[in-house]
Formats: sequence, C-alpha cells, structure tokens
Amino acid sequence: MATERFDLALIVAARSGEPAALERLLQVARPDLQRYAQKSCLVSDVDDAVQESLLVLSRYLSTLQHARAWSRWVFRIVRRQCHRLARLALRQDLWDDDRSNALLAQRSDAELRVDIAAALESLPEPYRELVVLRDFEGLSIGELSQELKLTPAAVKGRLHRARELVREYLYAQ
Repeated sequence: MATERFDLALIVAARSGEPAALERLLQVARPDLQRYAQKSCLVSDVDDAVQESLLVLSRYLSTLQHARAWSRWVFRIVRRQCHRLARLALRQDLWDDDRSNALLAQRSDAELRVDIAAALESLPEPYRELVVLRDFEGLSIGELSQELKLTPAAVKGRLHRARELVREYLYAQ
C-alpha cells in the first residue's frame, strides 16, 4: 500500500476527526490490509486481524504523527494483530525463537531433515528458490537481488515471509 495511492488530504482529514473521511479511508485501506494479512496471518485469522486492525486504526489515527507514515503504521498494526491472534489460537508465539529452538530440539536429526525438506517443498516456488539460494548456497542479499532482479527490500521481505511459512509448517508437524 503506497502512500501515494492514498490522498494525503484524506489521511489528514481523517486524522483531524472528520467521520466521512475516516470511513472512506478505512474503506480504501481494507483491500490492502486483507492482502497483507493473508501473507502475515494464519489462514483462519485473516478476517479477524483485518477487522481488529480497522478498529485500532479508527481509534488511534489521531496519534499518527505524519500522514506519510501511514503505510508503515498500518502494516505494523496488522502484523501485531496477526501475531496476537496466532498466540491466542496456538497458545504459543510462532515468532519466539527460544521456544522454536526448544521444540525443534525435541526431534531427532533425521526427523528434522525430513520435516525441513517437506516444509521447503510446501513453499511456493519463488520462496523456495530464495531460501535455497540464501540458506544453502550462501548468497548475500545483494547477490540475491541481482540474481532474482528484485530490490534488496523485496528480497528481505520475501525471505522473511518464506521463513515464517517454514516455521508455521514445522509447528504444525
């Protein structure tokens, strides 16, 4: 969701408390929030995360320092909601590295190899390619961005998402 897609005047008007502007802003933002939540949440939590995010946005929009910070602020809220809902649903935090390491340590090396191979196979091709190039072939972010013709930011984002998907898969096992 690029800030340019949003009329900065709409964001400013909504921040100042105009109900019609707030309603329109939330209406325009909803599809982008939905897409982002589909990438960041467990499948069952997408609609709830979007709804909760819209509620948070409407309550705290006046605290947004500058309208140009809209995109970063909105995505941070959606991500937080996804994490909160995952913790509630699974009674664990998928993004807690210490807990992840402890759960993985309970498996034998052979089991872990099979599970990781299956997790990598479950990834969509672009994510799988990225993980293999980075984690198995050792390419840097710069090398990956040249190889895949992506910006370094896009490489980092996709790599992060791919690792989250692998982690979710391993937790489900």
